[in-house]
Amino acid sequence: MNRAELEHIIRAASAITNQADIVVIGSQSILAQFPNAHPDLLVSMEADVFPLHRPDLSIQVDGAIGERSVFHETFGYYAHGVDETTAILPGGWNQRLVPIRNPNTSGATGWCLEVHDLAASKLVAGREKDLDFVRILLSKDMIRLETMGERITTLPLSPERLTNMHERLRRLKPT
Repeated sequence: MNRAELEHIIRAASAITNQADIVVIGSQSILAQFPNAHPDLLVSMEADVFPLHRPDLSIQVDGAIGERSVFHETFGYYAHGVDETTAILPGGWNQRLVPIRNPNTSGATGWCLEVHDLAASKLVAGREKDLDFVRILLSKDMIRLETMGERITTLPLSPERLTNMHERLRRLKPT
């Protein structure tokens, strides 16, 4: 997915839900800070989104522009309606959201995860594709290890799992 496609999803999700503020929490949120991100970071054709003030309306997003919808079949990408509990995020993530708002979003604002918050959520998810995502962010100097350490510390996890996340990050660091 590219930036224009994400802007299309923001615009469509806003129109469907009649909500001006749409949160993007998945990997495509990288496009707010890095509109021309490395292609290996943009392989997903799905954007995880929810209306900021009405996450309960995410089901409408799924029904109208979700996987296997006419929207998906027409454009080749789609939205997945989620909520704020879908990803495990660092404390204060919602105060660091990065906006996408321009004529392509038709007045709607896509509120995207800041890159370190995104990377922390990917570390927690821990799937190989998530770890590869963080590996690329590190190799392209898109995230700072010091900031990552701080964000990991604020994840709502047990002390043991926090230690595991720090270790996971250490193993991903390029040598």
